[in-house]
Amino acid sequence: MKLGTRILRKLRALAIRTLPAMIDCERLDGFIVDYLDEVLPEAQRRRFERHIRMCPDCHRYLEKYQRTIALSQTICRDQEQQAPQNVPEQLVEATLAALDKDT
Repeated sequence: MKLGTRILRKLRALAIRTLPAMIDCERLDGFIVDYLDEVLPEAQRRRFERHIRMCPDCHRYLEKYQRTIALSQTICRDQEQQAPQNVPEQLVEATLAALDKDT
């Protein structure tokens, strides 16, 4: 990593830890759900977004969190669809038995 990049990362980390208007990485996780649901109060939303802009690790974490939610919604939506009529009954029974075994 280049010296300039390392210095910039250290300055960002210092700002996140010391500036009163910033939230730290550990507390950020507690705000994510409210942020994505758009119910975070304005002042906290600004602090959250400022942290995300300054902290590449938390920015990546938020992106992964959003992708996970999108993937989960896709999977749930796909499970609501009916199985094709030509699926062998034995396959359906085996799948249901395996699901019951896991729960």
